[in-house]
Amino acid sequence: MNTAAVVALTLAAGITGASAWEPTKTVEIVVAAGAGGASDQMARMLQSAIQKHKLMNVPVVVSLKGGASGAEALMYMKGSPSEADKVLIAYSLIYQLPLSAKIPFNWRDLTPVNIMAFDEFILWDNAETPYKTVKEFIDAAKKSPTPFKFGGTGSKREDQILMVGLEKQTGAKFSYLPYKSGGEAATQLVGKHIDANVNNPSENLEVWRAGQVRALCVFDDERIAYTTKVTDKQSWHDVPTCKEEGVDVQYKMLRAMFLPGKVTPDQVKFYEDMFRKVSQTPEYKEYMEKQALKPVYMTGKEMMDFLEKDDKANADLMKAAGFVKQ
Repeated sequence: MNTAAVVALTLAAGITGASAWEPTKTVEIVVAAGAGGASDQMARMLQSAIQKHKLMNVPVVVSLKGGASGAEALMYMKGSPSEADKVLIAYSLIYQLPLSAKIPFNWRDLTPVNIMAFDEFILWDNAETPYKTVKEFIDAAKKSPTPFKFGGTGSKREDQILMVGLEKQTGAKFSYLPYKSGGEAATQLVGKHIDANVNNPSENLEVWRAGQVRALCVFDDERIAYTTKVTDKQSWHDVPTCKEEGVDVQYKMLRAMFLPGKVTPDQVKFYEDMFRKVSQTPEYKEYMEKQALKPVYMTGKEMMDFLEKDDKANADLMKAAGFVKQ
């Protein structure tokens, strides 16, 4: 029996009957961002893996609700407290937006299911600029008569927090332009409408491969593990850490699944089991490497402990950047 057949049989085993509940109508993977960004891309990978391996007996759709900087998705989930056919693919927005926009939402209003991965952030500039290192980029920014323009997803969130962190570490001054998604920020960088972005690897992957943007450094304490060449010259592992380049700014972001707030333990168990099966598929493993994500599978108390710590860390960053609305 070939490997693909073994995987298929393993994933199929116990799909019906793995828990006392399973969905009976179309399941929505809700994305709190626009088309083309990292959340949208990951949601579509999950959709594909679920359907290909028949991990649910109902259809799966991706529902983009990026209005009001993602508040549309959060309030949509909060407003459907018992509807277990809605699953939010969550990221640091769940901590940050309630602080910056004072929306009546707390991640504890929802039900945590699992963490699927951690996302990296990279400092990118346009490949046609002469700034080939972080130092050259920062020196040019300091000498520029007008602030270099940074593009990112939304306002007062992880992209802008990283930009403020760079300002505080280096003394350079930047201006920030918010976009609907990382995909849009990538397009703006290629078109030279902005000077830099701090997109996730997945959001700049294709334009990096095409030689249109340059990866200057990754905001982590260690290099990305993947050593397979992505461009004709570089792998993700070849990108230095920002700390190596003299700028000690670090940030990793969760990619997690949440259900509405009043679902049952059996419903949570179904999704825990189902997403665990997704994490064993070739599609998930290929996506982790292609998009330079850190694979992880975290549920229960371990996940809750992480969420509490991550909530505090994000709140501290938001306060330091002056982004908490009084």
